[in-house]
Amino acid sequence: MEYYSLNRYLQDTFGAKVYKIALDGGFTCPNRDGTLDTRGCIFCSGAGSGEFAGKRTDSITNQIEKGKERLQNKIKDGRYIAYFQAFTNTYAPVKRLRELYEEAVSHPDIAVLSIATRPDCLSEDVISLIEEMNRIKPVWVELGLQTIHEKSAEYIRRGYPLSVYDEAVKKLKDISVQVITHVILGLPGESPQEMMETVSYVGNSGADGIKLQLLHVIKGTDLEKDYERGKFRVLEMEEYVHLVADCLALLPENMVIHRMTGDGDKRTLVAPLWSMDKKRVLNALNKAIAKKERCR
Repeated sequence: MEYYSLNRYLQDTFGAKVYKIALDGGFTCPNRDGTLDTRGCIFCSGAGSGEFAGKRTDSITNQIEKGKERLQNKIKDGRYIAYFQAFTNTYAPVKRLRELYEEAVSHPDIAVLSIATRPDCLSEDVISLIEEMNRIKPVWVELGLQTIHEKSAEYIRRGYPLSVYDEAVKKLKDISVQVITHVILGLPGESPQEMMETVSYVGNSGADGIKLQLLHVIKGTDLEKDYERGKFRVLEMEEYVHLVADCLALLPENMVIHRMTGDGDKRTLVAPLWSMDKKRVLNALNKAIAKKERCR
């Protein structure tokens, strides 16, 4: 089972490795501003999952340039993905979105505009704007689904039904935009079978890519409170790597695997601490995937 990695996809598409620069456009979220809730999703940090993004007080251009400086030891005269990462990156007036997106795609070193958002924050005006940007440079839209199971969605305070995800994928595919779906493995109360059901659903949903994210318990979140009270346990590394291998076997061969684990901020990560050794985790993942292939 040779999965279609993001690196391979970028080589196939652009003929070179393309690096991601995480940006903060100064957004919030309907799960935080009182529209749906004020607490955010149960796992979400105070930075809106944008710990590695630029400073929101900097312009988008400055964030890109600083991102390039951080990557200068890895890439010279290369191309980059402008990744609007923190919070919900379509949750603003279209006029403001246009300013931010246009500033990003107009940068000569940006090859792709990637927008992380919620499926319930894609109005027709926003879809039209994304379609317009996609005519300038390729656009990826990353949708935070996390799970297909309603009991889990309610627990994590996702705030929308599964049908909204399906509608969002259809609207984005209708305008020829790449869709990447985020899935969290290890949500409290979910069995391995339920997690694989989510992954299988995404594989059949029309999405082009998937991000498999290990559940991280972050300081200051409501998830941390439940963890400290012993309401759930996090996955051990061996459990996780075998689960990922099983999940990849369910996906279409042409689905791009954008992520198989996740980077936790060492300053705020409570558990699982084994996830901080990313090289070790990736080596274990690749061994588990190779072993599963030999056993087929």
